[in-house]
Parts: sequence; structure tokens; C-alpha cells
Amino acid sequence: MDLPDQHSLWQQNRDINSYAAHQQDSQTDVLIIGGGIAGIITAYQLSKADRKVTLIEAHRLLEGVTGYTTAKVTAQHGMIYSKLMKTFNAETARLYYDANMEAINFFRETIEELNIDCDFEDKDAYIYADSTQSKKLLEKEIDAYKAINIDGGMAEVEASFPIKAELAAVMRNQAQFHPVKFLAPLINEIEKNGGKIYENTRAMEFIDHKNPAIRTENGSTISANYAIVTSHFPFNDMDGTYFARMDFSRSYVIGAKAPDSVIPDGMYISADQPKRSIRSAVDTNGERILLLGGDSHRVGMSKTKTMEHYENLAEFGDKFFDITEILYRWSSQDMTTLDTVPYIGQMVTGNEKILVATGFHKWGMTAGALTGMMLTDQILGRENRYASVFDPTRSKLKGSDAASFLKDNATVAKELVSGKLERPEKRLDELENDEGATVKIDGKRAGAYKDKNGQIHAVDPTCTHMGCETHWNDAERSWDCPCHGSRFSYTGKVIHGPATKPLKKWNN
Repeated sequence: MDLPDQHSLWQQNRDINSYAAHQQDSQTDVLIIGGGIAGIITAYQLSKADRKVTLIEAHRLLEGVTGYTTAKVTAQHGMIYSKLMKTFNAETARLYYDANMEAINFFRETIEELNIDCDFEDKDAYIYADSTQSKKLLEKEIDAYKAINIDGGMAEVEASFPIKAELAAVMRNQAQFHPVKFLAPLINEIEKNGGKIYENTRAMEFIDHKNPAIRTENGSTISANYAIVTSHFPFNDMDGTYFARMDFSRSYVIGAKAPDSVIPDGMYISADQPKRSIRSAVDTNGERILLLGGDSHRVGMSKTKTMEHYENLAEFGDKFFDITEILYRWSSQDMTTLDTVPYIGQMVTGNEKILVATGFHKWGMTAGALTGMMLTDQILGRENRYASVFDPTRSKLKGSDAASFLKDNATVAKELVSGKLERPEKRLDELENDEGATVKIDGKRAGAYKDKNGQIHAVDPTCTHMGCETHWNDAERSWDCPCHGSRFSYTGKVIHGPATKPLKKWNN
């Protein structure tokens, strides 16, 4: 089945203003760095509380991870509750559930208050197991639901659901929506409340931590009473505190036409691997379509050409849902903390002026809303009962989490060495149009992409973050770093951090 060029359903017919880059030095009460869902909701909440807010985004608002999500608004984050009970305790697991349910209620209340049309639909969320092994794991998750009194439990999938399930669990009163349609009115409200918004303004470094002040890529400075880093990855993690405690992955989505009879009413996610996420959506012409997601892998370490991940989803959709045409395809980047609980709060012990939100574990819609609520409480001096659960400075590390920490750091160490030893994949004159690879130029290793018009774009493929070698991503035409998830366009421009500097252009 033919695959379209990469574009997201949520990015169609964007109705969002453009904003100038920050150029002149300025001062604000709260500086928010990152214009995705977490940054926008936080700016909205604080501006609503009469705080002077400045929101900056390195590219354009909502063109990062938030614009390339599956947009499930749910507390059902895979089989997380049995894990939380094992890693922490029942009380923490219940607080995690309550926090995410409160986030869902934030969406409902805000949609009603601002009269937002964003295709918001209440849905039940299912996990289904189609193997004996995953059935055993799901049984433990169902036991966790019962132990902490979650609204849900063992269930039957919908009669029309085409995949035979050995076992299923449901969480009731969840939702799905169109994230860009929801956030666009909040951006307008931020401006109405006196907030300042700047695009194409990348934060490069803190020049003062005690009294927060940053230097931007444009050379200007912004000083503030508080700074909140919601830039997906903390750009200021220079000592490795955060990137050493997170895993970086990419996952894929297709939007396809399918018979209405097999498009499920509920939202589904598989207990088995490779993971499959399934939900309905409303196309730009008002018709129901099917969204299929999954096939994740560590950034820069796909075992196949990255385009094959879309093909795998297409094959899955054809097998079970009789899809007839693929309308959209997109991918997203996610970060997961060692214990799977996001970091939301004070970035480092002893500094209450710099706050952070990161490591959303592929569930950024509720985590983004939770960020806004929690960090607004913190700045306004209000207690929040979830603060200890999401505290970024927590150090508890047990069992499999410690093993994951060691494995990830071993992977980084291996990549730092092995990447330098990899031989170029092709000669420069072997590249076809619209093909990229590592090549040898003047006897040295380079990264090259030959565009559709035959023009060569050559860069030094060494990541500017810590010196790992990036790998070519054929599906997104980018250079991806397997060490800490930085991504660069074929011209070398930074797409995702932690890198802040572009790849060096190759000088012939």
C-alpha cells in the first residue's frame, strides 16, 4: 500500500498565529522554555493567575512532539500500575492515577469554559493481550486496578474489534481529542492575559541560575524570577543529570481509511510487542478514520530502514482492519524516566527558581496538563499533593530500573566508540536522488543527503552534544543520535535536543 509523504493530521489547517523571534533583552516574571502542550498550558495557567509570562519556542509552536502524538487523554499508560506498586507502593500508584484523572478533568473544564471545538470525545481505554505471556502480565495489571480501586478492570473488547484477545482490561471515563485545536485558543488567551510569545528563539544556556537568566541563539537575554524548562529535553542538562536517567525512543503513526464497522469506539493498546496503539479520529473532511501507532525503537538505532516501521503498521492495518488508503503518516520522539514516572518540579535540589517537566513516557497529553497545574501551584506557593510523586530530584532506583540505567549508559559508551569505527555506507557518487548515507569525502567520514533535485547536502555527522555519531533516518530525512536522542535535519539544523548547536556543514 502506498505511503504518503510525512505529515500529521493535527498539523492540517493550523489556525495559529506566527510570532517574531526574541531580539532585545527583556525581563519577565516567569520564563517558559518550550512551546508544546506542557509549556502552553503552564503559560495559560500562570497568565490566568495574573503572572507576567514569556513563552519561547525554538521552532514554531506545536510543531514539536505535541503536533505528532496519538492524542489520547488517558490515565491508562500501558501496564504501569502493577509496575508502580512494585517499584513504589499502592499509595503512589493511586496518586499517579488520581493525578492523571485530574489532568483529564482539566481538559473537560477548559473546553467548557472557553467553548473549544477540538473533537473531544469521552472514551473507554482498553489494554488487550493476544498471547499467553502478555495475558499473565495483564492479569497482574488487573490485580493492581482492583488493589487501588481504579474505575475499570477485566473486560470484554468491543464485539466488532477484529483482533482476538486472550484477555482485556478497561479504564473508564478516558478521552481523545485534537491537540492543536485544543491548544490554539489557549495561545490566544495567553496573549489576552498579557503574556509574550516568541518563536524561532532557542535557549542556549543559563547565564545566571540563582536569578534565572538565559542567552538565546539570537544573542538576546531574558531574565526572570522563575524559569520553567518544558523543551521536551532539558537544554541546560550540562552535567548529564537528566540524559543519564532517561531512555529515548521514536514511534510511528499512520492515519488510514477503513470500513466504519471495524473502527473501534474505544481506545486500544496492546500488551504484546511490538506495541500497537489504536483509536479513531476525525479527518479534515469530517469523516472517521483509523489511527494506528507503535513500532517504537531507541532513537538512531532502528534495526531496519525507518520507513519499514510505517510499512509494518500498514501491514497490521491491512490484516486486521481492511484499511483502504493511508492518508497520513508521522512519527514522534519520547523520553522515559528509569521508573516511568515523569519529572515535574524543581530541577535541582536547592534551587526553587528553575523548574522542569520532562520524561512523559509517551503520555504527554495528561502529563502536559499536569505540568501546568503542578508548576503553577509551586510558583503561587500552593501545596500540591502530587509533588512528591513526580519530584525530579527523587533518587529511588530499584531492581530493573537500576539494570536499565546501567544498560543505557553502556549503550552510550559503546556508541561513543563504535560509531567512530563504522565504515562509510556508500560512495558519494552512488547516492540516488532522495537518499542519505555516511560517505567518504576527501578521505574523511561525512554524512550526505542527495535531494530530489540532485543537490548534495553534506555535514559532519558527529552529534554536537557529546560527540556520538548520528545515523541516517530515511523516513524523516534526518540525522539521529543513538546516545541521547538529538536529531538534526539533513542540512544540520537541530530538530530535537539535548543538542543546541547544528551539525557542521561539510566544506569541500
